[in-house]
Amino acid sequence: MKPRSYWTRLKERLVGENIWSGPGAHRAQAGSGSPIKDVTFHYEGAEASPPGPAVLLIHGLTGTPNEMRFVGKALAKAGFTVYGMQLAGHCGTEDDLLTTGWRDWYASVEAAHAELVAKHGTICVAGLSMGALLALHLAYNHPDTVKGIALYSVTFWHDGWTIPKLGFLLPLFLYTPLGLRYRFIEAYPYGIKDERLRKRVVASMLSGDSAAAGTLGMTGRSLRQLYAFIRVLRPELPGIATPTLILHSTEDDITSLRNPRFVERRLAGPVKTVLLDDCYHMITVDQQRNEVVRETIDFFRGL
Repeated sequence: MKPRSYWTRLKERLVGENIWSGPGAHRAQAGSGSPIKDVTFHYEGAEASPPGPAVLLIHGLTGTPNEMRFVGKALAKAGFTVYGMQLAGHCGTEDDLLTTGWRDWYASVEAAHAELVAKHGTICVAGLSMGALLALHLAYNHPDTVKGIALYSVTFWHDGWTIPKLGFLLPLFLYTPLGLRYRFIEAYPYGIKDERLRKRVVASMLSGDSAAAGTLGMTGRSLRQLYAFIRVLRPELPGIATPTLILHSTEDDITSLRNPRFVERRLAGPVKTVLLDDCYHMITVDQQRNEVVRETIDFFRGL
């Protein structure tokens, strides 16, 4: 048996064995050879009096617009015009994602924002996980056109109950030669408490259909880009006065309550925080998705 390298032994000591699949040289087959699929969506709002504002929905890192589709349909039914955007490099292969970084992901958001503002004047924005971070950055840069934001499972730290106790050292590990190339694999329960839904989502990820359910993992290079973006965003929070709704699960398997508490203490504008108790990280599709929709509709209508 080939002896393990120093970096492999260090990785196992710091963050455990189960959440890593191995060096980047061992390519995941999921999505291999597949072109990027366009999974964006647009729903015109049903007639309502008064009509709701336009809403931009932003999915998470390695995710897909489909994780925002249920929320989008419900908002449209309530009278909102909804746009579900797609981040650069997503819904294709792992190589597609690796050709992009956080500036490319945010550029996608800026482009969608410009298109919507040209049509609607002002908009509301909702994002999941990293999408919530992108929504905050957009609100900081465009306080006059972003009238409200909803943050779903906002993620500054990966510190939920499935993350190893020394997982806080992950940003340091990513700056090692091994960490940059390693593939971070999402672990059970994959952010979903609903067992039937979890089986369908995992089956789609394992089949390589990244457009339907996102990818099962990401390399250290993409995670490193996420942390670089967080370093830019963190000092911007006190400059964000946009009314904000925060929805977060007390059972989030990926991000603890430290994340929403950190945001609500630093934002300059009014903040409403709602804690959910019967779902995991993917609150837009999990067992309390209807509550997510109700809170979002009420909040955006009240602006």
